[in-house]
Amino acid sequence: MRHMLRNNGLSIVLFGIFLATLVGQSITGFLVYNDEQRDHQQAEVAFRTYLTSGHFVEAVFENWESEFLQDAAYVMLTVYLFQRGSSESKDPDADEAVDAYPLDAQDDPDAPWPVRRGGPWLKLYENSLFLVFVALFVAAFVLHALGGAAEYNREQLLHGGETVSALQYMGTSQFWFESFQNWQSEFLALLSIVLFSIVLRQRGSPESKPVASPHSKTGEA
Repeated sequence: MRHMLRNNGLSIVLFGIFLATLVGQSITGFLVYNDEQRDHQQAEVAFRTYLTSGHFVEAVFENWESEFLQDAAYVMLTVYLFQRGSSESKDPDADEAVDAYPLDAQDDPDAPWPVRRGGPWLKLYENSLFLVFVALFVAAFVLHALGGAAEYNREQLLHGGETVSALQYMGTSQFWFESFQNWQSEFLALLSIVLFSIVLRQRGSPESKPVASPHSKTGEA
């Protein structure tokens, strides 16, 4: 057990923080939702009902959508683009292990099975990280639209307005305002770590260059 915790500590702690904050969001959102219901002389809802409401679904997937967009974009942009001096960039003047031709390891018994299999399985596998993030972004985008439409329609009914379909909601400024306000913050965060890691250090972190490395050194090592 101790060995397992040591080897998986980062993912365990991150999942724990994620779960705690998701629970915190659900509880506080539930309280906010019922406050709004009371303000409009509407019946309060049970916590279980709230978890399937547009208010909660929209809030969760609006944020997940931007995170998966960030991940997909960053994975692909770092294939082709460089930032000299950043620990987050490949070195434009050096060969990188991540660019190695995978078929050179086809006979390695420890290589993942798509590498040993080759063909379309390898082609899919060598782009699988990007593709998974794209799929998760699309799923979150759709759920954001569905949850947002439900919440938008609730607000419309409370104020005597007209309801819309999820597709119609995706054409509203409200939907794109929700998306853009999250997207811009994600790309600001990426830009920050790319640039700050040129001159700033954190000893012991793989996200940083070694403390004694010159500012012009690109990559982690």
